[in-house]
Amino acid sequence: MTQKISIDKRNLWERIAGQGYLWLILFVLYAPILLIIVFSLTKSKVFGNWTGFTFDLYRNLFTGYDMTAQVRVDPNLYRAMLYTVIIAVVAAIISTLLGTVAAIGIFHMRQRHRKAVMFMNSIPMINPDIITGISLFLLFVFIGINRGLGTVITAHVVFCTPYVILSVMPRLTKMNPNIYEAALDLGATPAQALRKVLIPELWPGMISGFILSLTLSIDDFGVTFFTKGSNGLETLSTFIYADARKGGLTPELRPLFSLIFLTILVLLIISNIRTNKQVKK
Repeated sequence: MTQKISIDKRNLWERIAGQGYLWLILFVLYAPILLIIVFSLTKSKVFGNWTGFTFDLYRNLFTGYDMTAQVRVDPNLYRAMLYTVIIAVVAAIISTLLGTVAAIGIFHMRQRHRKAVMFMNSIPMINPDIITGISLFLLFVFIGINRGLGTVITAHVVFCTPYVILSVMPRLTKMNPNIYEAALDLGATPAQALRKVLIPELWPGMISGFILSLTLSIDDFGVTFFTKGSNGLETLSTFIYADARKGGLTPELRPLFSLIFLTILVLLIISNIRTNKQVKK
């Protein structure tokens, strides 16, 4: 009886320690984000200085004009936001198309060749961003290509495509391989079979790869920094880096970060709800 009580107490302490560790990790991860959200609701220029509840920073972000200081918000911020969206969307679309076609080709290789190619595909994902960025920078300089929007999009396609391949391959593995051949036997052309048979089967993996590519592109700094050139092209990551070196961050970045986080949170909740409904069905 005494031994059973001691075991129960030990299990209780283990559960408490495990839950405490989990909550500590969650606190460390989300406390900075919560602080940004809180201080996006005050108009103080200095982060951490609460001067009263207001939506002024949100108004400044959407109007582009600071009514309190009677000055315009840094136009470079909006230019960086525009370039970030353009680069992310274009790179994600190209990466999704290239990655899907590459995944189909890899899947139909022999087992030994498939393993070798998938091993090569994993190297860019493991490789540090700074090495990828410097390598592409040296390549563009060696070829003589002027760095700018085109080189940044190319660089983003390079490091996003392997993630799309990795997202599409499980769908190919689960798919019945005879469906494509059956479509060809029934008179469909390879293009029709690809469009009407393969793509619908691979669509969830393609969507996952597209979203992952979009996120990676928006988040990237190292590769963008080395491939953007010196013609004034900035993305959010490089703008924030340059802004921080000046001694502080533009206050309107706080509501921008908050909106991005809340948007991702809402999309994640919706996705989980839909997934749970599908599982119950």
